[in-house]
Amino acid sequence: MTDAKPLSGIRVLEVAAWTFVPAAGAVLAEWGADVIKVEPREGGDPQRGLVTMGLIPGGPTAVNYMIEMPNRGKKSIGIDLKTPGGQEVVYELAKTSDVFLTSYLPGRRKHFGIEVEQIRAANPDIVYVRGSGYGPQGPDADRPGYDGVSFWSRGGIADALTRELPEPVMQTPAFGDLMGGLTIAGGIAAALYKRKATGETSIVDVSLLGLAAWAMTPQVTAAMLYGGDPIPTFTHRDMPNPLVGNYRTKDDRYITLMMLQGDKFYPEFMTVIGRSDLITDERFADGHSRFTNRGELIDIMDEEFASKPVDQWREILKPLSGAWAVLQKTGELHEDPAVIANGYIPTVNAMNGKPYILPTNPVQFDGHHVQPTGAPEHGQHTEEILLDAGIDWDKIEQYKQDGSVL
Repeated sequence: MTDAKPLSGIRVLEVAAWTFVPAAGAVLAEWGADVIKVEPREGGDPQRGLVTMGLIPGGPTAVNYMIEMPNRGKKSIGIDLKTPGGQEVVYELAKTSDVFLTSYLPGRRKHFGIEVEQIRAANPDIVYVRGSGYGPQGPDADRPGYDGVSFWSRGGIADALTRELPEPVMQTPAFGDLMGGLTIAGGIAAALYKRKATGETSIVDVSLLGLAAWAMTPQVTAAMLYGGDPIPTFTHRDMPNPLVGNYRTKDDRYITLMMLQGDKFYPEFMTVIGRSDLITDERFADGHSRFTNRGELIDIMDEEFASKPVDQWREILKPLSGAWAVLQKTGELHEDPAVIANGYIPTVNAMNGKPYILPTNPVQFDGHHVQPTGAPEHGQHTEEILLDAGIDWDKIEQYKQDGSVL
């Protein structure tokens, strides 16, 4: 049995910046692809500048996790796409690539000479992939977008989560970008399969707005069918099923219960928490009674959960067959036993050699844990990439002298 990764032998030419589209390249690299990241000759991917802008802690031991996260496992080349020589280099690299992956919008693609027609002129079989804020068609096709505006705000997600709060909820960094990168990677894998099966290549498009619409499918569809905001919301004490909800513990943590089949789990749950007396209590003896008297039952459960700290509840609820979880903080995930057992957050060395932890993409093949490598330095592999493309040293020196490459 071979240990080869699914995309071993596939080469991806990535002309993209920030997180959304580069995150797709990182996933493809973890799946075994050889990913060449084309960065601007001056400064590189603008996300590298987050350190100098003070948005990421600086200093010799700092880790620019926002550049590491979407660029792990890649090779970097610095190219000035405004020069004829820089565009010529991209075409040479495209000749031996299976996928061309870009985040640049139509105006920029045309300006830099990397539109579909130009890349396909170099390699007619290449899979051409575009990530955008608002899709390839319509009035906003050339409008810049980020996950904070295209996915979170315009996509309706912030509004759905805000509900009765006094102001909109701000998103966590790269929330839509990372899900979008994984989505793009899946689309690329499908396009590669199609090319192998039929001989036909594809243009693949994924937008952050389209991703948001997909993520909000229940709300979007229900609103169209019934109008308004038809997905019901409930206060804690008014939850229709008391076995679904969040309960505060003695040390101000929360336990989330998600036992949708109340009749099935109610007797077991009450036995596990030491309140078997409530199983035959006429107020809660069947589903209808528990619904009618749900406020009283939730009050009792609140008192029970508030009597013990979260770690004690972990042990008490462990034998329960119904679904429940501690509402964890993100800083606790790397200590979660399931995360550790499955290798979801391994240790990796940054480009400066500093070890840090980095969640991998969640797809595993043949039981193997993903072990990422760090992101490259700006232009770290320029000569190696050009030599591998069959460009001789004299030509490389010419490109360097005329400013086409770093």
